[in-house]
Amino acid sequence: MKRHRLLGSIDQPSSAFAGFRFPPEVILLAVRWYFQYGLSYRDLEELLAERGIEVDHVTLFRWVQRFTPLLVDAARPCRHRVGGHWFVDETYVKVSGSWRYVCRAVDQDGQVIDVFFSKKRDLRAATHFFTSVLSAHGQPAKITTDRAHTLVRVVSELLPDALHDTTQHANNRVEADHGRLKARLRPMRGLKRDRTATIVIEGHAFIQNLQRGHYELGVDARPGLTLAAAFDELALVAPVMFAEVIFAPIRLAEVKSVPTEVA
Repeated sequence: MKRHRLLGSIDQPSSAFAGFRFPPEVILLAVRWYFQYGLSYRDLEELLAERGIEVDHVTLFRWVQRFTPLLVDAARPCRHRVGGHWFVDETYVKVSGSWRYVCRAVDQDGQVIDVFFSKKRDLRAATHFFTSVLSAHGQPAKITTDRAHTLVRVVSELLPDALHDTTQHANNRVEADHGRLKARLRPMRGLKRDRTATIVIEGHAFIQNLQRGHYELGVDARPGLTLAAAFDELALVAPVMFAEVIFAPIRLAEVKSVPTEVA
């Protein structure tokens, strides 16, 4: 006779901020300043200390890594629809002494559509990127890339009806946009892990879109205060949304397998 162990109910925290010594306003302020002004964690530590907030730079790093993906998810319903002309290009960043491949796509209005971080620049990585973007945003009417073999092949296979422009200098919009990412990474003392790099790159794209007005957040703010107003609005809804994202109940019968992340 099999015996079934009964699992008691688990009290779920009401917010992802539960258990933190600092209030959500301080945590979100630190995350915003980190991306908005291109600060290092030690610079951010000093700025907060001048305002009477004593927090270690390691704690700031953990805040950025924990809350940046949650902020992106919380703001997703407020994001504008992407345009019909996409510019796609790749750039490189160095992680722990090794070069990594970053594919980025922007539309004709300057909105960063998506970013993809990969160890290799090959057909598999390009296919994964385009499949993910197309499933989230649909197909564009026109796409501009360089003449890289992998991009040309993937576009021809996945976007047969789109106008594909590969003329010289046509992709300058996204190539110039890479400079903003490189400028953000410059104050950092190098990226150490792939996961850290992914979150920083995605967070940079999120803040860049907020600053350019591609979210229905902070729309009534005065010029120059859009980003601060957007985070104030997120602070009102984020605790509840974070709780739904992190602590959503899972039925044990529905769980088949959980992939293990390799550091």
